[in-house]
Amino acid sequence: MADFFNEGWSIAIAIVTAISILGCGLLLWSQSKVRVKLGQDGKPLPAETTGHVWDGNLCENNNPLPRWWMGLFYLTIVFGVVYLALYPGMGSRQGVFGWSQVSEYQAEVAAGEKQYGPLFDKYLAMDIPTVAKDPQAREIGQRLFLNSCAQCHGSDAQGSKGFPNLTDKDWLYGGAPETIETTILEGRHGQMPPMGAAVGSDDDVRNVANYVLSLSNSSHDPIKAVLGKPKFMMCAACHGADGKGNQAIGAPNLTDKIWLYGGGINTVMETINKGRANQMPAHKGLLGKAKVHLLAAYVWGLSNNPTSGGQISASDAGAVGLLANAENNRNTTVDKQ
Repeated sequence: MADFFNEGWSIAIAIVTAISILGCGLLLWSQSKVRVKLGQDGKPLPAETTGHVWDGNLCENNNPLPRWWMGLFYLTIVFGVVYLALYPGMGSRQGVFGWSQVSEYQAEVAAGEKQYGPLFDKYLAMDIPTVAKDPQAREIGQRLFLNSCAQCHGSDAQGSKGFPNLTDKDWLYGGAPETIETTILEGRHGQMPPMGAAVGSDDDVRNVANYVLSLSNSSHDPIKAVLGKPKFMMCAACHGADGKGNQAIGAPNLTDKIWLYGGGINTVMETINKGRANQMPAHKGLLGKAKVHLLAAYVWGLSNNPTSGGQISASDAGAVGLLANAENNRNTTVDKQ
């Protein structure tokens, strides 16, 4: 949105606002000059009409505006002018009080950090497996997960098509605690290039897809799998000659039956032909090191079942979760390592 709002827009908004208020004032002033017309006998003449008639005899009268109503309207104009002098509203002008939503948000975040910062720092000083054993840390981590990650991976962390399951031990980049933390902090960008043209004809792609399925003993055509094995060597640079993948570059293991987009023959062929591109955004700037440390401990614990110990303060954990939610008001995703 920054591209659509600059100083020129600020000036334009200020001008439109000022003209609107001035226009309302002029309209009221012009109407205040209208008086009820009196006859020679001093009595009000019959009201003029606008010329609109309904149902034969229902007319719209053109009477002057009631004075009490006009007085209230003038008060709203005065209120608007005073408000714009004290608070933002005239483009980028901050007003006499200098109030802004940004400063209000920053003040709330600062207050939360002052109250809960020591708690985050305490867990930051521990290693991730130790943090994962603490019930209070897990509950805070769960709230961070629900605020920042559940939109893609689900509230149960079991993922969906294109978004990895975080509750098993199948990891693209490795499931070590430090690796998970790095993934959340820095993000990941997985890229499977389109290989259809390199593999050859549609029949060649189908043969390779059958060979890939054979690696995990999934349903496949054995004859086509044999024909596809030589062509698979084009994929070995990333997935390895044995198809077990390479965690250094995030290449998946093709020998298990865990599929990010599905393990049917048509889906595998689509992946070979068109490739895949997944991006896990970095959360370092959004959450900070301390919160990511807690979040990584929670995610690591989902597939490692750490033993529990200690006690939890539900009010503190809930408040910390609300603080995290205040800092994260966009949909994000934690991709599988």
